[in-house]
Amino acid sequence: MSRVRRPAASAIATFSLAVAVAVAVAVAGCGGGERDGAPVRTGEGPEHIHGLGVNPADGSLVIATHSGMFRAAPGRQRAERVGDNHQDTMGFTVLGPDRFLGSGHPDLRTDLPPLLGLIRSDDAGRTWKPVSLLGKADFHVLRAVGRRVYAVNAGDGQLLVSDDGGRAWSRYRPPGAVLDLVPNPDSARHVIASGERELYVSRDGGETWRRAAAARAGLLAWTRDDALFVVDAQGSVHRSADGGDSWERVGEVGGQPAAFASAGIELYVALHSNEVKVSRDGGRSWQTRVTA
Repeated sequence: MSRVRRPAASAIATFSLAVAVAVAVAVAGCGGGERDGAPVRTGEGPEHIHGLGVNPADGSLVIATHSGMFRAAPGRQRAERVGDNHQDTMGFTVLGPDRFLGSGHPDLRTDLPPLLGLIRSDDAGRTWKPVSLLGKADFHVLRAVGRRVYAVNAGDGQLLVSDDGGRAWSRYRPPGAVLDLVPNPDSARHVIASGERELYVSRDGGETWRRAAAARAGLLAWTRDDALFVVDAQGSVHRSADGGDSWERVGEVGGQPAAFASAGIELYVALHSNEVKVSRDGGRSWQTRVTA
């Protein structure tokens, strides 16, 4: 049973959750006539991409979607379904070789509750097991560095932070309704969060926040060469070389983004067309990695 510790809340004012949810739906592409928790199975390929990652075990691109998990082997532009699980994996992050964390809603063929809490796979997404908060949380934002895990619960907008891989949690007041969040891969307590209109910086693991330098809100990625990126709702890519204190516009992804991630120094973006692109030059140019 998970433990939730409650530090004192910060004095930072929050945004309207209803407004932020509308923004999140526009970017993540999960609106329309879908019933919450019911995976949409309109085809064999990825549907409504929510998360991306590269499996260090084999270099394959892993795609978390509303209708299951998919994998594109190195050099292949077509993604294949991983196993037979059609769970709606809303939150997704790669921990290490064949090791993933996720959250969302179950395959309707199971008897699991509609909220998966935090789940873990140790076999590259073929099977999943509960870690904590089963039936109690639905994490649409999920990131990890080592054993430190950051998660935002879609139900109440709360920011939860764990130092033991997601078994026990501390709850912090976020700097508003969080659209996305990314920790520094070299310093897990240095975190950037995107709100409805602004970016925020925390250097104490999410306990306190300050506004970042002027930059558009959007989806976030942090590469291993210490470059921080944001892609806004129009597809413009901005880069910061100083942890969010200053920004420059570097490129365009060519569409509205649905998911954004890094692997090493590479950047990956999924568009609402279900095409996935990769950049190997710091966001300046983009090539198709996976076709729709």
